[in-house]
Amino acid sequence: MRFSFRRLEKEHALSILRWRYLPPYDTYNFDADTTQEDLCYLIDPKNAFYAILNVHEELEGYYSFGADGQVPGGDYCTKALDIGMGMQPDLVGQGQGKHYAQAVVKYGVNQYRTQKCQVTIAEFNKRAQRVWEQVGLKQIGKFVKTGTEEEFVIMIYEV
Repeated sequence: MRFSFRRLEKEHALSILRWRYLPPYDTYNFDADTTQEDLCYLIDPKNAFYAILNVHEELEGYYSFGADGQVPGGDYCTKALDIGMGMQPDLVGQGQGKHYAQAVVKYGVNQYRTQKCQVTIAEFNKRAQRVWEQVGLKQIGKFVKTGTEEEFVIMIYEV
């Protein structure tokens, strides 16, 4: 697979905000009532969001490095680069996630000069957990999100 990364631009963010996942993954849909706030958040450089573009420069996914990848209630005392990632709904479930995740980890390790990366994933999302396991991440913890009953897992990658 060939693709490139670029800082998330407004047009990319607007597309992402319109993406709609089917249940149970609809939890990842952005709320139409907060579009302007979400747009500002996604394109703010301090939040380190990047677009994943195919060879035709079309948006296929996005990822972030840093605090956006964390979920309230998780134990983040292990020093590691947090990664968040989302794929275009039409591309989800086609067995290609590993390629995107590998490239994101490689880029993060090189860009941030780190030896550890971690992801936080909703416990129900076994599909995403399998993708990150294929890249070499291992589960190191499980927790309940603050103020909810939602369970999450933290997975880590060490170079």
